[in-house]
Amino acid sequence: MVGAVTSGSIADFIGRKGAMRMSSAFCITGWLSIYFAKDALALDVGRLATGYGMGVFSYVVPVFIAEIAPKNLRGALTTLNQLMISCGVSTSFLIGQLLPWRNLALFSLVPSAIMLVGLLFIPESPRWLAKIGKQKEFEAALQQLRGKEADTSSEATEIQDSMESLQQLPQAKLRDLFQIRYLRSVTIGVGLMVCQQFGGINGVVFYLRQTFVSAGFPPDLGTTICAILPIFVTALGVSLIDRAGRRALLLVSATGLVLGCLLDGAAFFMKDHELLLDAVPALTVTGILVYIGSFSIGMGAVPWVVMSEIFPINVKGVAGSLATLVSWFGTWVASYTYNYLMSWSTYGTFMIYALINGLAIIFIARVVPETKGRTLEEIQATINNHEEDQEHRK
Repeated sequence: MVGAVTSGSIADFIGRKGAMRMSSAFCITGWLSIYFAKDALALDVGRLATGYGMGVFSYVVPVFIAEIAPKNLRGALTTLNQLMISCGVSTSFLIGQLLPWRNLALFSLVPSAIMLVGLLFIPESPRWLAKIGKQKEFEAALQQLRGKEADTSSEATEIQDSMESLQQLPQAKLRDLFQIRYLRSVTIGVGLMVCQQFGGINGVVFYLRQTFVSAGFPPDLGTTICAILPIFVTALGVSLIDRAGRRALLLVSATGLVLGCLLDGAAFFMKDHELLLDAVPALTVTGILVYIGSFSIGMGAVPWVVMSEIFPINVKGVAGSLATLVSWFGTWVASYTYNYLMSWSTYGTFMIYALINGLAIIFIARVVPETKGRTLEEIQATINNHEEDQEHRK
């Protein structure tokens, strides 16, 4: 959450690449602290450093991808970030069964080291360069991204025109996000993060083993399946997001989350009331797989895609930080309360999550716009014009 609060300002001040370099350095420092730890303090420092680095990464990576990608590939490339996260989680699950935790911490240095080296060979975000007035660097970065033979004049003009209009506006502070012109984009970005996290995903995932044990299903088998499943489902989402669209994936995902919660709620209701006990393990694992698979195809990645698209660049830092903070706060709430809720009522817990995900369906259907196939400037102009029309009518 600390990383989320500072992520937007850092990315605006030292650039997207600079923010990623800094995050990599924090992660490397954290893993080294964990590896060499002699007491709890060093472990805490290591966890704080890696957590801070990931808080910044979680904002700046989707924003950077969205700002460099062509509009017809932006959704797939931004969703690819979530696919890599799924691969990383699955890898750590599997390798963690083979390596002691110190060696696992050392192994975790590798991605951050690759990031530091890789950043030497990629251009900075053209939109950030245009924002800070580096015209030559902006043109060179855009040409490098689109290819030497590509005609970038039209795209460059559109970005420049957008930057010039935004430069007339003051750099936004937190209180400015509640102005009419920004309220819709902030509602969409923050609302999607609430839907993503308060539907219970991190509580369910963090305590998978306990859930499988409670249901009488082999926990090792269950957690292994659940570690691998998101890779394939997220890959499917990558292939669909720029064809089916953001809204469609979000609605399908939220509907699947409701179904998964209802199946698990029914399974634990049957267990508590000693009904069809032989069916409880199979029903539980089916519900969990539906739940995790549904999250992976839409709700896991698409809120970050939409968040990276909808904020004008003059408010992207503070608005993105707010949305990222809400996401990590929701992660903490879901993981912290899960055990207490399960102690209160196992089936009641999943019924609460079903209700929250049902409300998410309504929110997506009524509030979230479709953004596929449009440039960032077109998306933001549409949202801003909508708010200006509302203000004019008032």
